[in-house]
Amino acid sequence: MSKQGRLTAFDHIVAGSRAILQAVPEERMDWRPHEKSWTLGQLATHLTNVPNWTMATLSTSEFDISPADGSDPPPLTALATTAELVDALDAGAAAARAAIEGISDEDIAGPWTMLVAGEPRFTLTKSVVLRTFIMDHMIHHRAQLGVYLRMLDVPVPQVFGPTADFPDM
Repeated sequence: MSKQGRLTAFDHIVAGSRAILQAVPEERMDWRPHEKSWTLGQLATHLTNVPNWTMATLSTSEFDISPADGSDPPPLTALATTAELVDALDAGAAAARAAIEGISDEDIAGPWTMLVAGEPRFTLTKSVVLRTFIMDHMIHHRAQLGVYLRMLDVPVPQVFGPTADFPDM
C-alpha cells in the first residue's frame, strides 16, 4: 500500500473510532458486560491509546511486551469523560499520522519483531504491523465498544454505513 493509501486508511479508521468514542456514556464508564471483561472506560481508554504505538513501531525494529527483567509498562489510567477520550484519540492520532507521513518507503518495508521475555514471537514488516497491530486493532476494539453500546441501549453510530439506530444517514 502506498503512503497515501496508509494515511487514507488510518484517517478513516480514526474517524470511525472517534464516532464510537463520542457515543460513550460517561455515567457508565465502570460498566462491564462480564466479570472477565474490561469496563467501558478501560476499553475506550485502550482504544484511544492504540495510535500511540505507531511511533515506537515505526522508529524501532523490535518491542518486548514482557521484558525479561520483569518490568511492566506503566498502567493506563482509564479516562473519565467522553471529551478526554476524544482528545486523547485526536492527540495520539495526530502524532501517529505524522510518523506515518515521515517514514520512508524503504524504512516501512523493514522488519519489526515482537518479543516476549526476550524471545522472538514473530517478525513482520513495519507496514504489516501498522496495518494489523494498530489499524486492525483499533477496528477490533471500536467494534467491541459498539457491542457495549448496544448492550447499554446507547445508539450505535455509523462507522461504515447505516446502523439500526441511524438507518438513513
